[in-house]
Amino acid sequence: MSTPLVVSDLTVAFGGLRALDAASLRVEARTCVALIGPNGAGKTTLFDAITGIAFPRSGRVELFGQNVDGWPLHRRVRLGVGRTFQRLELFGSLSVRDNVIVALEAQTDAGGIAAELMRRSAALSVRRRAEARADELLELTGLTELAGARAGELPMGHARTLELARTLATNPKLLLLDEPSSGLNDSETEALAGLLKRLQSEQDLSLLVVEHDMNFVLPLSDEVYVLDFGRVIAQDTPDAIRRNEAVRAAYLGEEVGA
Repeated sequence: MSTPLVVSDLTVAFGGLRALDAASLRVEARTCVALIGPNGAGKTTLFDAITGIAFPRSGRVELFGQNVDGWPLHRRVRLGVGRTFQRLELFGSLSVRDNVIVALEAQTDAGGIAAELMRRSAALSVRRRAEARADELLELTGLTELAGARAGELPMGHARTLELARTLATNPKLLLLDEPSSGLNDSETEALAGLLKRLQSEQDLSLLVVEHDMNFVLPLSDEVYVLDFGRVIAQDTPDAIRRNEAVRAAYLGEEVGA
């Protein structure tokens, strides 16, 4: 498998503000890479540039060996990129199962529910396949017993898991997770870490995780990048990052040598 993600000297500017300044990063196949740093460091901007929401002033993004500069989001998704957001993107009035079905139907050109109401056979066939695949994804993520529950009434831990199930509907090989443990209690965080490790192994996934909870993300990761003021200031193993004085100064608010 070609390298899922290579970011080279990426610069993204908004007016006179450089949100990213010649940032480079790579995610090898079947690894988990953590991206950490203080608020405003440019982490979400980097995710936006990888997925085609923000376009760089210079530098390049390669996904699975292809230069995707200028590609829109949907073309990058088709290569095998999935993303979750810090703010949940669920349909609160729909059931857990229907949330996943909607995500699956969005990958087709059959017209989804509107076409089904017109009794188009193609749409009905898509619906049946989506229902079967939704049930597989709910089982995979441990949500089968909550299939009929309204998404808006789920506790945060299950809501985060549902968002992950919806993202898996695109059949990604590279998952970008934006603060997946945000709002979770200790037991929910532990359960999510276990689920991600299992999914990475069973689904052959590579992960890039933006996270503030070091107790969650460092044990999960093979490599850590630290971003500060749009620049990568450190890249190393989790153990080495814990001991890095520059990281402590930038991320923990401590003076170097303290």
